[in-house]
Amino acid sequence: MAALGIAMGAGSWFSALVLGVTLLKCLLIPTYHSTDFEVHRNWLAITHSLPVSQWYYEATSEWTLDYPPFFAWFEYALSHVAKHFDQEMLNVHNLNYASSKTLLFQRFSVIITDALFVYAVHECCKCIDGKKAGKELTEKPKFILSVLLLWNFGLLIVDHIHFQYNGFLFGLMLLSIARVFQKRHMEGAFLFAVLLHFKHIYLYVAPAYGIYLLRCYCFTANKPDGSIRWNSFSFVRLISLGLIVFLVSALSLGPFLALNQLPQVFSRLFPFKRGLCHAYWAPNFWALYNALDKVLSVIGLNDKWFGSAVPTHSPSLSDSLGHPHLHSDCHIGSRGFLRCLILCALSSFMFGWHVHEKAILLAILPMSLLSVGKAGDASIFLILTTTGHYSLFPLLFTAPELPIKILLMLLFTIYSISSLKTLFRKEKPLFNWMETFYLLGLGPLEVFCEFVFPFTSWKLKYSFIPLLLTSVYCAVGITYAWFKLYVSVLTDPPVGKTKRQ
Repeated sequence: MAALGIAMGAGSWFSALVLGVTLLKCLLIPTYHSTDFEVHRNWLAITHSLPVSQWYYEATSEWTLDYPPFFAWFEYALSHVAKHFDQEMLNVHNLNYASSKTLLFQRFSVIITDALFVYAVHECCKCIDGKKAGKELTEKPKFILSVLLLWNFGLLIVDHIHFQYNGFLFGLMLLSIARVFQKRHMEGAFLFAVLLHFKHIYLYVAPAYGIYLLRCYCFTANKPDGSIRWNSFSFVRLISLGLIVFLVSALSLGPFLALNQLPQVFSRLFPFKRGLCHAYWAPNFWALYNALDKVLSVIGLNDKWFGSAVPTHSPSLSDSLGHPHLHSDCHIGSRGFLRCLILCALSSFMFGWHVHEKAILLAILPMSLLSVGKAGDASIFLILTTTGHYSLFPLLFTAPELPIKILLMLLFTIYSISSLKTLFRKEKPLFNWMETFYLLGLGPLEVFCEFVFPFTSWKLKYSFIPLLLTSVYCAVGITYAWFKLYVSVLTDPPVGKTKRQ
């Protein structure tokens, strides 16, 4: 693996972490896979066997192509490798086709493309301040961050059991963040623009990029007090950023513009006819709202049913709720940019339209970078990660995967808490009594949902109860973490003034 060779430069410990997690991914190949496996097989077939003009119209399967063009071309490239494994997987009419060769190809395609994620983690580690580094390797922030990212529980189960290609996509995002930290703004902007045309969910964090680059790249100097020097604005830099966005967008959307198919592409990318909430409520504000509405209806204070009291509004209003006020003071620097990026991701998760539970990873992974810098951020990270990861449990509902998900989450959670407590052992405890009590409550919740409820008489009539409890309980923790992060962004003192970019 190319990324493994790059990792050797960072030391044998990084190589060992990469090798270890790669072997674990290989061991997970025979496990359960979700309908997303068939989704991506169908996209392989569509892009391989049909002309470009039919990609966003094909509807033989219910799993139509609904990712941006760059991802479609990515599937097209994979399909030319897939044909050497099993040609039948590339037949559009072979619905739910899952031969052993197809399984191996798709599983290994995820593992191999994770090389970009490995490289991105390596680059992010270069951006970490090592002042808190202990004498032992396991106490060094770079080591801890590498484990938190490479062995992230959520990413492992979503990509390598449930099945998706989030690894290389998050690799693009982390690499873009690393380039911003390294003051390579043009590269960071280019990588993020490319990422948007692979998966449009990353629009959640676009405001953080736009405001930071405008303030800290287009304005080239500050006053002594850190405020903007208005006459330092560079139109050349603004035009350069605009040109990057334009060229990437033209390369992605140009062919469909020429075919007069942009409306059809956008209708697939933004299916606003779907409801406000996903079938399994993502643990966010709307889960709490719906749960309250349900309780009120049961006790007779509201005669409406599930979600019926949700205010009528458009997806655009959900999006506006999901994007927090971003102040443009550049003196918070690259670290401030990262905090705002995470806040954008988490706020969009909290208030967004038809949010999937997997979207919590968009906040968890970049939050890992902050967790090794300050005790306060470590506390928020641990609450967010533990709660967010547990909210993914319903994705793996088959019996053979039950011990796997419990064991992997326990190992990751225990390591995260113990390593960050050690890193910040000279500061105040990372949790107060209330936070500790809440996190420990996940244990009894899991026991009830997995080992008690299935044997009750409620199982047939109220089969939704475990999902409801999981969603609502996790929504409380994620909302709490979001609130703490929001307060810290608004109240934390600036870390210093930036020099001329």
